[in-house]
Amino acid sequence: MKVLGAARQVGRSAFLVSHKDSKILLDYGAMTTKVPGFPMHVAPKEIKAIVLSHAHLDHSGAAPLHFLSGNMKLHATPVTSELSNLLIQDFIKISGQYLPFEFLDLMAMNSNTVNHGYMEPFQIGDFNIQFYDAGHIPGSAVVAVEAGNKRLVYTGDINGDETNLLAGSWKNLGEADMVITESTYATADHPGRAKAEEELVEFSNAVVERGGILLVPAFSVGRAQEIAMTLVKSGFKHPIAMDGMALKVNGILLRYQEYLRDPTALRRTLETLEEVTSWTQRRRLIKKPGVIISPAGMLVGGASIFYNEHLSMDEKNGIAIVSFQVPGTPGRTLIEKGLTIYRGKPTKVKAEVRRFDFSSHSGKSSLLSDLRGIRGSPKFLTVHGEEESCLALAEELHQGFGAEATAAMPGQEFTV
Repeated sequence: MKVLGAARQVGRSAFLVSHKDSKILLDYGAMTTKVPGFPMHVAPKEIKAIVLSHAHLDHSGAAPLHFLSGNMKLHATPVTSELSNLLIQDFIKISGQYLPFEFLDLMAMNSNTVNHGYMEPFQIGDFNIQFYDAGHIPGSAVVAVEAGNKRLVYTGDINGDETNLLAGSWKNLGEADMVITESTYATADHPGRAKAEEELVEFSNAVVERGGILLVPAFSVGRAQEIAMTLVKSGFKHPIAMDGMALKVNGILLRYQEYLRDPTALRRTLETLEEVTSWTQRRRLIKKPGVIISPAGMLVGGASIFYNEHLSMDEKNGIAIVSFQVPGTPGRTLIEKGLTIYRGKPTKVKAEVRRFDFSSHSGKSSLLSDLRGIRGSPKFLTVHGEEESCLALAEELHQGFGAEATAAMPGQEFTV
């Protein structure tokens, strides 16, 4: 079995795995910058299938490229299938003029999608494949691939810690000859989730009780629901509203409750929210104290732009940043410089801005614990991180585990 890294960095994950005459892609993501970026080209006619680890666009966003002729299959959990369809539709709507595929190609992908649950083995050509819960977002999977008496484990994005929404990654991943592991937070641990939750609730109460409105820009998939569950679990007594694509995600999650840690808690949480579906509601919400949870998580689009412009110039209000902010995004500028675009100009915000760590990736200790639990003596390829993180994790695995470990580069080929 051979592995070719079509891309390794955050933004466009893709790995070509081959054995004899069979070839599959593990993910085929897109970098969602103004002009999107893509992995190195892989000829669709050579590929039997794409196997998606999860729905985020940096892992799924370029997949429709391979369905221009509709001659292959895409394999994913059912949650990933629905969520990736939703996210890629939005990607086409926002960036369509820059994309080498269109809505019809997404429809071809959807019609050629095959769903699999966790722990349900399936076969693609010479490959035997199985999904394990990755704990990252609903439906996310660690992918195990077997061929020729060799076994490859691909973590995708993984979170070993339990959250309100998800149970955390599956711990018994078996033996492996090679592991492709993410490295996003390989150099640091996150503060305890309980502490982050407590601090968010305290800030939310403080803002609302002084007569202000708290805006929480949040990713539609997972983060928006996690924030709402945190507030409701705490006994938060003030109004909570949720806007944007997160509402469509809620419907998907309620159809696949077996992928959630506590579906009853999510259902009760959603019953307490005001679902925002009109501009009349939005204009009313910016006039009364409460919490508004709204995509986009980096303030790059969606209703959060409207709320930010109307709320950021009042010192009574607050903005809670609960998602990673890519350099150059409005959210990152808000954190680093305290600036936002107001009436077309960069302006110093008056609202109180706080940042809270609700990451859906394992921190260093949790990641190393999961990797240590993989039996055998695997080679490690460290990917999906800044260069410093990939190199640091490879060194840690070499020094701490005595393992062969490489920070894989795009176009670099490895033999399992």
